[in-house]
This record gives sequence, structure tokens and C-alpha cells, in this order.
Amino acid sequence: MEHQTQSCLQSELERNQSVFYYISPEETHLTIHAHGARQIERSESRRKVTFESIGGLQKQVALVREMIELPVKHPEMFTNYGIQPPRGVLLHGPSGTGKTLIAQAVAGESGAHFICINGPDVLSRYYGESEARLRDIFREARERAPSIVFIDELDALCPKRDKVQNEFEKRVVATLLTLMDGANTRFSSGHVIVLAATNRPDALDPALRRPGRLDREIEIGIPNASDREDILRTLLRSVPHNFTDENFTSFAEMAHGYVGADLAAVCKEAGLMSFKRCLAEHELPSSLDDRAREETLKERLLVTKEDVVAAFIQVRPSAMREVAIDVPKVRWDDIGGNAVIKQKLKQAVEWPLKHPEAFQRLGIRPPQGILMYGPPGCSKTLVARALATESGLNFLAVKGPELFSKWVGESERAVRQVFQKARAVAPSIVFFDEIDALAARRGSGEDDGASSVSDRVLTQLLTELDGVETLKDVVMVAATNRPDMIDKALLRPGRIDRIIYVPLPDKDAREEIFRIHLSKTPLGADVVIEDLAQKTEMFSGAEISALCREAAIMALQENIESSEVCRRHFDKAFMAVKPRTSKELIELYRKYQSESGVHSI
Repeated sequence: MEHQTQSCLQSELERNQSVFYYISPEETHLTIHAHGARQIERSESRRKVTFESIGGLQKQVALVREMIELPVKHPEMFTNYGIQPPRGVLLHGPSGTGKTLIAQAVAGESGAHFICINGPDVLSRYYGESEARLRDIFREARERAPSIVFIDELDALCPKRDKVQNEFEKRVVATLLTLMDGANTRFSSGHVIVLAATNRPDALDPALRRPGRLDREIEIGIPNASDREDILRTLLRSVPHNFTDENFTSFAEMAHGYVGADLAAVCKEAGLMSFKRCLAEHELPSSLDDRAREETLKERLLVTKEDVVAAFIQVRPSAMREVAIDVPKVRWDDIGGNAVIKQKLKQAVEWPLKHPEAFQRLGIRPPQGILMYGPPGCSKTLVARALATESGLNFLAVKGPELFSKWVGESERAVRQVFQKARAVAPSIVFFDEIDALAARRGSGEDDGASSVSDRVLTQLLTELDGVETLKDVVMVAATNRPDMIDKALLRPGRIDRIIYVPLPDKDAREEIFRIHLSKTPLGADVVIEDLAQKTEMFSGAEISALCREAAIMALQENIESSEVCRRHFDKAFMAVKPRTSKELIELYRKYQSESGVHSI
């Protein structure tokens, strides 16, 4: 009976497969041609991919339909008025955003002869055969016009000719250019349109991207919150669930960096969890036939909010895969004191994202960057971790020295890639720890070579923060204990808008820090936290943490079976842990505030 139930589940999964997958493999038939192309034939017996089945890409779909459907269905409008029809459209964007899905929808709804080419399928090791295959494909497209030729992974077929050493690849690029625009004048009738897709548009040969070949370039980018909500609604349209509008909105807000394929995987994973739960909780009667079993199982299947939340944990966003880090879960309550600093960070990071209408109403721009400076061990990095956890934003941590490279130009490129990734997965936080190593004052190095690299990296950082290409929904948070070594150009408003001094904790803050660190430690009756806070003047938060740990170790050193930490153990710990922040360093910060003219909060 259990085997029959599993068969029913498998049957139900296969039936709803096109629902859970963002790009369904059973929407179309694929016919492999001898010359390496694939013709997508429409079939009435199978469901087609339509433009209505694409979520979150309404603007891009409208542009594609404008460029393709009008020349294919009404070519006389162009010939009567002597206007050259569009010849090509390039879809570019990260993987999994829906480029191939749009091509499938075009194949299903355009009514034109559709030929699909995979770049590597056309290539052959024999001399001249690859060019002959391309000519055969376009000859067929002209004979059966109106036609659409879809080239997937165009960068594999047409790389930059000045970047490749192989003459064979250059001949293939030249052949495709000639077929699209050259000696073949019959191709200029407009009845044949080239639709291409790539996730590396900068790797394409520039001659291919000029008007007359690929007339329009449409970016299929990473979806924002409203697009993600539309995608989830489209994916779950035929799936039994009990979600409200608020549920869809919350799912979309927690899916920063997820592309359409990631959301499809989330829906699939949630459906599988629903199947497993149904199989574990319900056992179908053996008296039911197969059809009755399927109907009964369909009534019991229901994707819940808990299934989707658990699926988000299993499926990580592909856009963050290269830079994803495991940030320890730190809450604001885990940080003692610093109430004003916490509030200022919330205002700078959380308010612009949770209340954007307030900033638009007042006509102000949210802060672009935040610098925290203060003595070592005063919770600057811990505050950044708490900010990443509490805000729920994508968090990119950058260690300054790892950006430097011995190759010319690689260091600047590393900085540029960090901010490109931050823009792609916005809203996000870019955290630079020990930024004084990355943004030292220009011309301050002794070695001319090292100084030159450092100056170029700083210039690239300044350009990324406040250059021609503006940052949107990206906040830079930096930490340092030597603000006097940072270049003044980085500290101006528009780049670093808020400079926050993180001082040594006062008595109340020290009491709170002691209570946090000793919350799970059994204390003796003679231990008074107020007295400990009174004795730890000039101690930083890290030193108080070390003091508590040292006292516990002293208790175990005295008796490994000890069940509490007493006052004498803290007295011994005070002899081992001393405050390391000198008065000269505090005076340096005070002097920096007075001489730099920087308004510190």
C-alpha cells in the first residue's frame, strides 16, 4: 500500500512538474536537425509556454513582442513605408532570469517558423563544416519565412575576434555577420529575425552588436521585490496553497538575490516537502483505485507557509553564490550599550528600505556610506554583524588586503566586481573591515610601486561610491581604529555620509556587557556585577569578554568539577587581563575630531 501511495505521489509530481519549474522542459517538442539546429514545433496536445506564464518580466516581454511580432505578422507595414524592419534582438542578463523562457514563449505565440541554435552544437572540427551548417540554417529560415532564429549562448559562437587565436572561430564569426548583414540581400526583407541570448554580453564581438544586426539589446536583470512577488504568484498559480497577499509580499521581501530559476526551485522544494508531509501523515485506504487515490491525494496536498520558508533555507540565491558568507547570527540584544550607535545605523540602513516613501516625500537621499571608528575591541565588527542579521539584507564582507594583486589592473577590477555584485543583489550591505589598509592617504607610501597600486585602488573605490554610475539600495559600512590614516576624499559627504565614533563602554554599558556574557554562567553569591563594572574602567567590550572567560577558566583550574564562578576567580582574572587602550589613543581620537572638522556622531 505504501508503494501505491508513492506511485500516486510520483504521478501527481509529474503532472504538476511544469508548475514547479520556472522553465518547463515539456512545454515544446524539440526536433534535432542534421545541421545541429533544433526546431521547436508547437503541439496542441501539450501545454505551451505563453507570455502570460512568465512572471515579473512584463516590461521586457512587451519590448520583445514589439520587436518581433510586428515584423513577423505585419511585414507590409514596413515595406509600404520604406522602413527597415528589425533584424535582431539580444537578451542578456544573469543565468536563470528567464531569457530562454522568453524565447520559448516567442516560439509558442509568434506563429512563425522557429529554429533554435545552441552555439556549441553548430561547431565542427572539420574545415568549413561549421560555416556550412550556419548557411543551411539561414537558408531554411529564408525558405520558410516568416522565421525566427534563436541562438542560445551566443558568446560561445561569436567571441571577440581580437581575443581568440584560432582562425576557425574568426571564420565562424565572420560567416554569421555575413548572413545577418552583408552579401545576402534577401535576408534584409525583415521576414527573418534573429533572437539571441547570452549572460556575457561584453564577450561578444562588437561588430555583432551594431544596429542592422542586433538592433535592440534587452537586459533581463535580477528581479526586484515586486517582480519576485509576480514570479511567485505565477509559479504557484495552479498549486493548492493557503497564501494571502501578505504572505506573497513577505516571501518576495525575503528573497533578495533570487532569480526566476531560484524561485522555481523554491516552489519545487516546497511542493516536495508538502508531498513528504502528506505521505507521512496520511495513509490512503487500500480499497481505492488509482484514480480515486490521485483525487484523494490532490485534495490533501496543500503547500503551506512553513514549506516555503523551509525551502528558502534549502535553496540559496545563485546571484550570491560566489560571495555568500556565513555571518554569525548576532542580534542587537547581544551587544551591550551603544544604544545611540544602534539607532543611527538603523536610521541609515533600515529606514530607507522599510520607509522609502518618507525619503521621497521629503526629497532627500539616504546615506551612502557609514564609517565607524574607535579603539580596538569596541564592537565595531560585531555591530556590522548585527546589522546584517537584523536588516535581513545581503551582506558582502570585504577584507582590504585580499583585493590587492601583483598584476596591473587586477586590484581595481576586484573592487569593481565587489560593487557590481552588490548592485546585482541589492538591497545589500558592503562591509569593509580595517578600511585604513585599503584607503590610505594617497602618496603616503614609501615604496613607489606599492603606493601606486594603493592609489589606484582608492581611486576606483571613490569612483564606485560616487561616480557616473550611482549606487542604489547599496550601503557601504566601514570600520577602522585609525581614522587619521584614511584619505580625506573618502570622508566627504556623498561617499561617507555618517562618521560614528564607537567609544569605550561607560559604566552602564559595562554592566550590560557583563550581564550578556555571564547570562549562561553560574555565579557565586559574592559576585556583584555592579562592582565588576566599577573596576573595569578603560576596559573595552572584547577585554570584558576575555575577563569573563578567564574567570571561568580559573574556576575550572581550581576544581574541574566546579559548578560556579566566585569573586576570587574574578580577582585572579583581573591580574591576567589588563586594559590595553592607552590614554594617548583616546586623546588621538579627540584630536582627530577637533582638527579634521568632521562631524562625528
